[in-house]
Formats: sequence, C-alpha cells, structure tokens
Amino acid sequence: MKIALEAEPAPLEIDLARAALIIIDMQRDFLEAGGFGEALGNDVSRLAAAIAPCRKVLDAARHARMLIIHTREGHRPDLSDAPRAKIERGAPSMRIGAPGPMGRILVRGEPGHDIIPELYPAPGEPVIDKPGKGAFYQTDLALLLQNHAIETLVVCGVTTEVCVNTTVREGNDRGLRCIVLGDCCASYFPHFHEAGLAMIKAQGGIFGWVAKSQDFLVALPASECRQAIA
Repeated sequence: MKIALEAEPAPLEIDLARAALIIIDMQRDFLEAGGFGEALGNDVSRLAAAIAPCRKVLDAARHARMLIIHTREGHRPDLSDAPRAKIERGAPSMRIGAPGPMGRILVRGEPGHDIIPELYPAPGEPVIDKPGKGAFYQTDLALLLQNHAIETLVVCGVTTEVCVNTTVREGNDRGLRCIVLGDCCASYFPHFHEAGLAMIKAQGGIFGWVAKSQDFLVALPASECRQAIA
C-alpha cells in the first residue's frame, strides 16, 4: 500500500511494503539521567524530548506491520573492534571501555548500552549492534534491507547531527530514500539538531527528506495506526 507524505523539500509517495522504520541509538547511556551522556555534562532532557514522538511512531509502525529495526552503538568487551584513535579520545575516565555510571562505556552487554524501556524492541524486531556512527558500517543492515526488498527508510533517533546524519548519508549512497522524522530526533545541542535536519533536505533533498511525525501518522491508512496519535 502506498501513502502520500508531506515532507521537505517536497511531498513524496511511500510504498509501505517496501519501507522500514529504523530507530537509532535510543540507549540508556545517552538518554537517561545518571548515564554517560549526563556525565559528560550534557542536558539529557533534550534527547528525552524525542521519546514520546518515537513511541507513537513505533506503535503505529507495528500496527502497520512495517519492518522495524533498532540500532545500538557499542563495542565488543575486549574492544577489538574499536579503533585506537576512537578509544584514546577524551579524558581517560570517560573513554570507551572505562567504568561509567551504567557499566563500561559503549561496551555491548552493559546496562547503559541497552535501549531505553519506552522503546524496547519487541520479539522479532532486529537489533543492529554497530561499532561506528553509521548503521551500515561493519553491520549486516544492508543485507537485511535487501532481503526485505526495502527501498525507503523512515529514520528516528539520536543524535541528529551524528549517528542519524551518518546513517542517512550511508543509506542515500546505497540508493535508499531516507525520510527523517525531525521531532523523533534530537541532539544535546539544539543548533546542531536544526543544522543536521537542514543539511539533509538542502538542495532539493541532497540526502533525503524531513517530515513531522504527526504527518507520518496521519498518512498511515489503518484506523488503528491513527490511535497512536492520541
């Protein structure tokens, strides 16, 4: 089934059977008070603003039986997949693998690495564990999308200017149409959020489209999808 979506720089049509929702890095260490993000001095409430819109979109996508994919940034416990240049950034007490408020920082299997309860994956929803910023780098995401004949990615998550932007650029280079739901994304730095969205839709949609979650929900055909708006 195809839907018409209001978006910038122009409206577009989406074939839901060939579209997937990808929710990027909504992890406890980034979003929760007392996590790694807050320990770095960030205001985590700025990321938390994206949780409720993401939840509505996630519920609607489940009702519409879209393919739903979650991602987490993190590394193997032995850090064998973490480049030295990445490990050595920042203060020694705040580096990848160091003890953090919610376990070792950016290490798979630690409490802070996991996805927040509000957006936790349902059974059968793929989770992509990625060692970099982009969801395609050193993962099987491209194969997963190919096997499901996906042409369009509806993108949510954090942060707008880093992992969301990187994933959208990677997807665009692979021939995917990427639609970012702006209010379902967030940054610790509001001006980075705005700039990140502007770069995606600039020059006629150089990397993709930007839309509002409300417009996406209204466009979905099933009445049960519209219940997510309430």
